[in-house]
Amino acid sequence: MDQNHEHALTQIRKSVEKLGCSAQYEDPTLMRFLIARSMDAEKAAKMFVQWIKWRASFVPLNYIPDSEVQDELNARKAYLQGLSKNGCPLLIIKGNKHFPSKDQLQFKKYVIHLLDKTIASSFKGSETGNEKLIGILDLQQISYKNVDARGLITGFQFLQAYYPERLAKCYLLNMPRFFVSIWRFISRFLEKATFEKIVIVTNEEERREFIRNVGEEVLPEEYGGQAKLIALQDFVITSLDD
Repeated sequence: MDQNHEHALTQIRKSVEKLGCSAQYEDPTLMRFLIARSMDAEKAAKMFVQWIKWRASFVPLNYIPDSEVQDELNARKAYLQGLSKNGCPLLIIKGNKHFPSKDQLQFKKYVIHLLDKTIASSFKGSETGNEKLIGILDLQQISYKNVDARGLITGFQFLQAYYPERLAKCYLLNMPRFFVSIWRFISRFLEKATFEKIVIVTNEEERREFIRNVGEEVLPEEYGGQAKLIALQDFVITSLDD
């Protein structure tokens, strides 16, 4: 680690403690917040403390049990596939199985549940703090009744505010023409760093590159890989308490 990073880590720890919170976290965790705030220790400390307080109030058990998001799980729209060729857990969302939720609190808990479980699936014994995930949003055969701009904005805002630097890449597949304007609207809510990690796969060359980058072993057969789809709730992680 270079001296600039060491100095920034020292400063964020001091700033977090000044704000009344413990800074006893591993360097990679604190570094994610520093990167998200362009290495500004004070801004990163404020973001970190907001995350600590949000986590304590919204996720008091430090995880969301299946029982609290059962309606969302029953749709079987999210799939957890194991690790990509670069060691990132792969999360797949099938848009045609999603419908805007009438219970926004449960939906927000579901977003936390799937992000936490996806990240935890990459732990090698314990968390290091810098694990990243790859997301696939499959828009094959979606109709207007599946469209949920509010839900997508919520998901990305959670990633940006509470899971900084957790997203490695997000691939959008099979985007229908009518969704282009909807995506343009959603994109307005994305920070530059998030937007640059979005890849819209539109042709055969991009599809081949997508398969190469993710890896055939972890990709389900319908996306050009060799794996079977594994529903989120069927993926067992021994490090999770639920």
